[in-house]
Amino acid sequence: MIPGLWLDGSSWSAVTPPLEQAGHRVRALTPPGMESKDADRSGIGLRDHVDYVVAAIDEADEPVVLVGHSAGGAIAQQAADARPDRVARVVYVDAAPMPPDSVINDDIPADGGELPLPDWGFFEDEDLTDLDDELRRHFRERSIPSPKAVAYERGELTDERRLEVPSTIICCQFPSKLIAEWIDQGAPFVAEIARMRRVDYVDLPTGHWPQFTKPTELGEALLDAVGRG
Repeated sequence: MIPGLWLDGSSWSAVTPPLEQAGHRVRALTPPGMESKDADRSGIGLRDHVDYVVAAIDEADEPVVLVGHSAGGAIAQQAADARPDRVARVVYVDAAPMPPDSVINDDIPADGGELPLPDWGFFEDEDLTDLDDELRRHFRERSIPSPKAVAYERGELTDERRLEVPSTIICCQFPSKLIAEWIDQGAPFVAEIARMRRVDYVDLPTGHWPQFTKPTELGEALLDAVGRG
């Protein structure tokens, strides 16, 4: 399980019980530079996070399901590109596979080589749905600055076999019907989805951080997706 920006592996803690109770082995990853607020993030780029996930795949004794939230979805996609025969399914949590040679988000304000969690005004209203004042306080207290290069560097996709890896997209901010409409319209940002062979959609209406706003429902959706894998 791969967290999005500003989060470490513990951000999944309220989501994993249904998976563990069903007998699945869950490994919540904390990518390099995200170990603590004081961790050394200098020189850490997108490829370092991808390579970290690839190493975790290689350590597993059987094919894995990758779960990526937000930016973690892009990292999961690139890890599946590197090991398409070792990934049973990729689950995108309010995320989507990115077009080749694109960036996660280079509009996030940087402080030197880091990306602190921005003020809430930076986000769209849809991002913040169900994220009440208490959850916002909790999120900000636990947030860890992300390495700038993780969000700013262009991703690399080299193996067309990634398109054969089954995928599930858990749609939170926007319903799955909008994705279908964007694909029909030929929107560039869903071009990779349009090329994928097997994609399932799950609608989980909430904001961009369902692991905080609807953890039980997200855990159940992940359990279903893993079962399909």
